[in-house]
Amino acid sequence: MQAVIRTGGKQYIVKPGDVIDVELLNSEEGPDVEFSDVLLVSDEDSDVKVGSPLVEGAKVTGKLLGMKKGKKIIVFKFKRRKGFKKKLGHRQKYSSVQITDIQA
Repeated sequence: MQAVIRTGGKQYIVKPGDVIDVELLNSEEGPDVEFSDVLLVSDEDSDVKVGSPLVEGAKVTGKLLGMKKGKKIIVFKFKRRKGFKKKLGHRQKYSSVQITDIQA
């Protein structure tokens, strides 16, 4: 069984047992996380349910494994001939979620 979920402004194709990194969730480590924005659900016997925009009654549950930070990126701004330079760094925070169940 597969599903397409939407969280953090992005879409993910998930199966039970997958570990995905999503935008930081406001939950504590260990408890179950529920994704109710399910866009598509597909069974093993090629039964596909496509939502418009969401599949009614479908939800995906997962277990929150922990938090981590992504790769650091450098943001450098300058204006030529003006003497303006500005250098910033950013590290995006992610939550690791293991998908446990897909209910259609």
